[in-house]
Amino acid sequence: MLKIYVGYDSREDIAWEVCRYSLLRHAVGEVSISPLKQPPLRELGLYRRPADKTASTEFSLTRFLTPFLADTDGWSMFVDCDFLFTGDITAQIASLDPSKAVYVVQHEYTPQQTVKMDGKTQTHYPRKNWSSMMLFNGRHPDVQALRPDVVNTAEPAHLHRFNWIRNAADIGALDLDWNFLVGEYEVPDKVPTAIHYTNGGPWFPNWIDVDYGQLWTEERDRMLAEHDAQAA
Repeated sequence: MLKIYVGYDSREDIAWEVCRYSLLRHAVGEVSISPLKQPPLRELGLYRRPADKTASTEFSLTRFLTPFLADTDGWSMFVDCDFLFTGDITAQIASLDPSKAVYVVQHEYTPQQTVKMDGKTQTHYPRKNWSSMMLFNGRHPDVQALRPDVVNTAEPAHLHRFNWIRNAADIGALDLDWNFLVGEYEVPDKVPTAIHYTNGGPWFPNWIDVDYGQLWTEERDRMLAEHDAQAA
C-alpha cells in the first residue's frame, strides 16, 4: 500500500478534499491518504519550529516528516494540496529505481508571478517546487536519516534544496507530467496526470480562470455530488 500525505492548509480545506478525491478515484493499487496537519504534529512533539508568518503554507516544512510518519521500507509520497490528479499514481511506483532516495519533477524555471494564492509573495530559489511532490524511498539511508530532529533544526533551504541527500545522483527525475505547474508552462496537447495550481487554484477568487480550472471545478462537483448521494 502506498502511503500518501497531502499538505493541509486551513485556508484550503476544499483543495485538500479534491486532491484526495482525485487520487482515490484514479488509484488502481491500494493507497492510504492522510492530511498533513500542523497542529496534531505539534501536539505529538514531532514539529516544534516557531510559527513562520512568511511561509506560504502551513505545511512548508512539515512535508519532510512524511517518511518518518509513513514508517515503511517501501515508497511513500508527499504532495501539496493544490494538485489535481487525472491518472493513477500507483502505476508509477513499479518504474522507480530502488537505488534512488527520492523522486521529484526537477523543475528549472523562473516564476512568472510575483504574488500567488491569496496575496502571498512569490519567491525564487534553486530547485523551487521540487518538494511540492516527492516520492520517498524508505530503504535509502538518507531518507531514513530524515527524522524529526533534522526537520526541526535544519535551515529551510537545506530541506527544500535536498541538501540532506548526500549524492545528487540519488535524486530521481519524474516526467513533467507528474507535476505540471499551471501558469508556468505552456499548456500541452495532453492533459497532465498531476496538475499543480502552484500560483493559485479556482478555490481562490483571484484564480478562477486558471488553466485547467474547469477540470478542478468538475472534480469538486463530482465529489460533492457523491457525498450528497451517500448521505441521502
